[in-house]
Amino acid sequence: MTTSTSLVYLIALPLFSAGLLLLLGRIADKWGHIFATLVSASVFVIGVMEFFAMQGREGEARAATQKVFEWISVGTFQVDASLLLDQLSICFVLLISGVGTLIHIYSIAYMSHDRDRRRFFAYLNLFIAAMLLLVLGDSYLNLYVGWEGVGLASYLLIGFWNQKPAYATAAKKAFVANRVGDVGLSLAIMIAFTQFGTVTFAGVKEGASGASAGALTAIGAMLLLAAAGKSAQFPLQSWLGDAMAGPTPVSALIHAATMVTAGVYLITRSNFIFDASPTAQLMVVIVGAITLLFGALIGTAKDDIKKALAASTMSQIGYMILATGLGPVGYAFAIMHLITHGFFKAGMFLGAGSVMHGMNDEVNMRRYGAIRKVMPITAATFGLGYLAILGVPPFAGFYSKDKIIETAFYAGGVEGILLGGATLLGAGITAFYMTRVMVLTFAGTKRWDENAHPHESPFLMWAPMAVLAVGSVASGFLLNSGNALVNWLEPVVNESHEHHSEHFLPPLAISAMALVVVAIGVAFAILKYRTVPVVAPENVTGFTKAARKDLYQDSFNEAVFMRPGQKLTAGLVKTDYKVIDGLVRVVGWVIQISASSIRNIQSGYVRSYALIMVLGVLALVAAVWMVTL
Repeated sequence: MTTSTSLVYLIALPLFSAGLLLLLGRIADKWGHIFATLVSASVFVIGVMEFFAMQGREGEARAATQKVFEWISVGTFQVDASLLLDQLSICFVLLISGVGTLIHIYSIAYMSHDRDRRRFFAYLNLFIAAMLLLVLGDSYLNLYVGWEGVGLASYLLIGFWNQKPAYATAAKKAFVANRVGDVGLSLAIMIAFTQFGTVTFAGVKEGASGASAGALTAIGAMLLLAAAGKSAQFPLQSWLGDAMAGPTPVSALIHAATMVTAGVYLITRSNFIFDASPTAQLMVVIVGAITLLFGALIGTAKDDIKKALAASTMSQIGYMILATGLGPVGYAFAIMHLITHGFFKAGMFLGAGSVMHGMNDEVNMRRYGAIRKVMPITAATFGLGYLAILGVPPFAGFYSKDKIIETAFYAGGVEGILLGGATLLGAGITAFYMTRVMVLTFAGTKRWDENAHPHESPFLMWAPMAVLAVGSVASGFLLNSGNALVNWLEPVVNESHEHHSEHFLPPLAISAMALVVVAIGVAFAILKYRTVPVVAPENVTGFTKAARKDLYQDSFNEAVFMRPGQKLTAGLVKTDYKVIDGLVRVVGWVIQISASSIRNIQSGYVRSYALIMVLGVLALVAAVWMVTL
């Protein structure tokens, strides 16, 4: 392992720029957005330089560390504020800074008329700094600081237009849901420290080999809870749809390059915990499978283009989480899908923003139609992302998502059939709802009113979309060629290259099955949405009603967690008032009564005090006399 002196700049530059723009205020309004974008681009350049430097080293020497300062020193508990750049974290550094810079460029035009554009860019850089700290910290405690920083930045960005009560509520909902997950990460860190006496990744990895199954399962379960909160996985996924309240570039940043990928990173980084605990691995697989299906089903009923894409993000992150629960071979495929998803989902979110920009911020797809004719570049770039998420060869999703489907089937036995079936079903539903988005938005006949004048977005908006579209086409092939990413991540995730010797289906057959399922989903969506009314039916029942309400996740959380929590809190408050405060009040009452009684002898008359003194002397004499008898 080598030492690098430049790692701190990856975090310090965006953090410093965010603070500077916030402190300078209106002084920086004219140039703040350019400054923030240049800083983000500089971080990407440093990341690229570190990547090539890493390529020039072999084996363990590829990982670089940097101690920034001694953070905690209490007895035997020593924690340094140190950074670790290895094969896993460099993938995130390049994705975060690369896609983040494209989103910055897009935002220059998208937010050009916003009075608080400078503050928006400050928050973007704060977000990037926090996410970089999350993936570069060399311990769970350092990671936790970035983890909380991401939560803060997301709250600020989702509620950026907080003058609208609904947007402020959405930001608060995201913040609270993430705090639930953060409790899991806190508990995992505490358990790790009590078990291993350290919270560094290396120390926990070393201690995990001799730890009890119960301790490993407890740590794994808490890490999974943390991942569920940050990555919007079941049962903490309901906040993600509401998070669309923020400006569209925020949606692209949160859903593609940063926040929701943090849970996948956490589990992959903690692979030594999950590999040693089959129970924790099973929990990860179950959560991922449920989420990929839930997200996909919710996406089928959303008329809001951004919320449809948000549901898609839930589902695709579900694929990644499921893959991380499939053992060593699954980690690399999860990261591969994370990277390809970063390209095509960021491109589609920016494409949605482009459509909104041309449609006076209209988000209802039922009021779109035939937009390809007036926004051809947006339609083309969005379409390439659409083909990528469907997994159509040779687009990126074909290489990443099909690998997850294949690995799920190869889990073996009934588990393999169930997981493989779930991933295939998810692929079919994905094809249905994404084709629905394409048809409602870009195909058919125009359904917008006479006040709308859709037009192609300016260069600063469509140029980043074009770059992301190239990634949607080429990234999967590049990452999969010669098992490039699998071999690259091998030192971090302990990839054994051991596969089941007997496969009841060859990879080609599984890919063919996936393409058939996708084709069915596409065909069904085209037939169903060739013509669509502008006004959505109101009296829907059954599944459509449930999907529009996010499968009643908010209702479930309210009934199972919030209402009982309110009653528990009310009971505790009542107990505190009547029992704890009651005891205090009794003591005060006794003292008050006693004081009132004693106060009566303090009359102020000399004769009373003389009488008391005489009585005291007589009592003393009587006592002495009784003793001497």
